[in-house]
Amino acid sequence: MTEFIRKRVSNVRNDIFSGVTVALALVPEAVAFAFVAGVDPLVGLYAAFMVGLITSIFGGRPGMISGATGALAVVMVTLVAQGNAMGNPGENLGLYYLFATVILMGFIQVLAGVLKLGKFVRLIPHPVMMGFVNGLAIVIFLSQLGMFKRTVNGEKVWLQGNQLYLMIGLVALTMLIMWGLPKIKALSKLPEALIAILVVSTIAILAKFDVATVGSFIRDGGGSGLQGGLPTLQLETFSKVPFTVETIKLIFPYALILAAIGLIESLMTLNLIDDLTETRGNGNRECIAQGSANIVTGLFGGMGGCAMIGQSIININGGGRGRLSGIVAVVLLLLFILFGSSYIEQIPIGALVGVMFMVVIGTFAWSSFRIMNKIPRADLFVLILVSALTVIFDLAIAVTAGVIVSALVFSWENAKRIRARKRMKDDGTKIYEIWGPLFFGSISAFNEKFDVKNDPDKVEIDFVESRVSDHSALEAIFNLVEKYEAVGKTIHLKHLSEECKILLNKSNPKFKEVIIEDIDDPRYHLAANPEEFTKGLFEK
Repeated sequence: MTEFIRKRVSNVRNDIFSGVTVALALVPEAVAFAFVAGVDPLVGLYAAFMVGLITSIFGGRPGMISGATGALAVVMVTLVAQGNAMGNPGENLGLYYLFATVILMGFIQVLAGVLKLGKFVRLIPHPVMMGFVNGLAIVIFLSQLGMFKRTVNGEKVWLQGNQLYLMIGLVALTMLIMWGLPKIKALSKLPEALIAILVVSTIAILAKFDVATVGSFIRDGGGSGLQGGLPTLQLETFSKVPFTVETIKLIFPYALILAAIGLIESLMTLNLIDDLTETRGNGNRECIAQGSANIVTGLFGGMGGCAMIGQSIININGGGRGRLSGIVAVVLLLLFILFGSSYIEQIPIGALVGVMFMVVIGTFAWSSFRIMNKIPRADLFVLILVSALTVIFDLAIAVTAGVIVSALVFSWENAKRIRARKRMKDDGTKIYEIWGPLFFGSISAFNEKFDVKNDPDKVEIDFVESRVSDHSALEAIFNLVEKYEAVGKTIHLKHLSEECKILLNKSNPKFKEVIIEDIDDPRYHLAANPEEFTKGLFEK
């Protein structure tokens, strides 16, 4: 019992300090994504609080931070605009359509978890994963460039003169502190991101620098400030959004896209953190927790969310490993909204941008440059493709395209591996020994190996070094037998797997005469039923 408690409390200090840093970094991100979606900043902040709290407690990956994200916000903006157009000016009907969509999105994600679809993230190839990481690093970097602008007469313009120099100086100082602090042995255990934010903020406030702060950022975007109350149940959603077929037709496609983007980004971030911490999360549990969080968020006036790779990396780099780090982050975020808004609004944006730039440096897979000449060209193409599509479109499109291209390349490469070694037996029987996987992609090459017209009267096809993988392969074998029998020749099949023989016998009883069952060959027993062989080996 003592050992159990010791393991649980050993990282409390790191979890708390890391959570404080994440809370500070969550504020401008949540506000910015709310502006992107076309809703009030508090809608983004409430989403960060509720999604973050529920997934931190019940999610499948301790240490992962969830909240409002840009990947979801860019989809939501069109929905909000459509909803607003359906109501009267100033009615803000789009916001309530957004809440309804987030609730439906949550149910879809819960269903994905119940059906255990989270395991399919294992099918994502490593080049796609590297492309995802690189693409998100670029997206995070580009999103921070907007912080180097200010609003003039309602338009965003780049900073110039002293304001630009001060901004660059604060960003550089933040990055320098975060880089140098771990190198000083006496200070190496301090949370470098939190220390950097505190030092830079103190300097900017005491020196009265004329720089953008969290407060000015919110006001420039049209918000009134960070101050707010506790989230409340939005019962108006059910009265303002009619439960009709037309409503479902409008919100369901958005809910499906948002659910897919949220799950893909969360599960891939989960895998990334697994690699960084050398531990394993639970993808299906994360799906259910994230879906439940979005249902609650939609009911209480939040814009929904998913895992945030930037804040998650900040948390992991700061030593946050347990659920406590995420809980601390979102509870502090709520306290900022309720009581500490005046203090948080004084933090210079440059300090938070510096933290995010360090996240970009830590997130980008720099090893991808080193391995460019060492990996297959197809994998390199997939890596670059996923990175580019993540930046240009969104994560769901990028990952889907990467998986499809990788699957097509895999199928093409395996299709070329089908081989047939031919030899004659003393009795005049021609033997075809098939090598390689037999599936839909290799059927054409497989059929080209046989010369039905000129072959002798007796033919055997030996599949001991081949694996029949799908229905297309079964159909090809069936058609080949039909061709030989149509010209009056005898054909036999050897060394087929058990499941293949069962399917062929079901399709046509005559295969019981075509398939050779009594084979005294140890290779066949191993190839035909490897599971039983392995089981027997371990039992011995």
